[in-house]
Amino acid sequence: MVHAVSEHDAGVWDVATLSGRLAYVAMCLAACWGVLTATGWVRRITGRSALRVTHQALATFAVVMAGSHAVSFLLLDNGSPAAYQLVVPLVGGGEVRHALGVVGLELVLAASVTAALRRTAFHRDWLRLHRLAYVGVWLGAMHAWLGASASGHVAVVWLGGITVLMPAVTLTVLRFLPPPLLVRLGLVEADPPARPEPTGVRVAVDHDRCGHYALCQAQAPKVFRLLEDGRLRYARNPDADQAPQVRAAARVCPMRAIRVDAVQARP
Repeated sequence: MVHAVSEHDAGVWDVATLSGRLAYVAMCLAACWGVLTATGWVRRITGRSALRVTHQALATFAVVMAGSHAVSFLLLDNGSPAAYQLVVPLVGGGEVRHALGVVGLELVLAASVTAALRRTAFHRDWLRLHRLAYVGVWLGAMHAWLGASASGHVAVVWLGGITVLMPAVTLTVLRFLPPPLLVRLGLVEADPPARPEPTGVRVAVDHDRCGHYALCQAQAPKVFRLLEDGRLRYARNPDADQAPQVRAAARVCPMRAIRVDAVQARP
């Protein structure tokens, strides 16, 4: 038996559908921009600052649209879920596809909070926690496709959905592949051969520009170290074998706060 949908509920469903699709697109684009910001693959074209700001704007828009998508279901006259079901998945007869969306949104929110508080409570572990957003994005994508299947919209949105999803999937996979493999595949250029002399480096950090993202520590942990109080300590004259890691740290620094000068290697 087919139940008639009221005009009010039809409008709510339209809002939920539109906000969900906008959240899906913004979420995939935010993942792409996040990978490009972290790797610096296109910084010569756009600049690091533009990438970072675009990533933040897309992520914020995705969270707002996803939140609107979830809250809109509370406005239904018929079949409205309980408020706690939007926070705790699989409670009160919730479906798996809804749970995927709830957990995905919560992970993205957690990643956003850690990024906002990176200079305080999460200044050491924020990058590791921020990577939870990758899991949140893929859970959200699964929720979107299962939801489209349940509502019979796959035939309408499959082309656009795959078009937006594939770059995010591809860039995320490339993000975690080892750099030597990317060089062999021809996806990135190999570092130019190092000159015999000089082989050492001298490091200087502009603390006024430093954003304490700890990306440098991830690239060269023996040279850069973020202290418990949020201050950055680094070796001004690291060993020569640390030169490639130091240069990699300078490349990924979003604030361009690291200066690396070549010097004569220490005996």
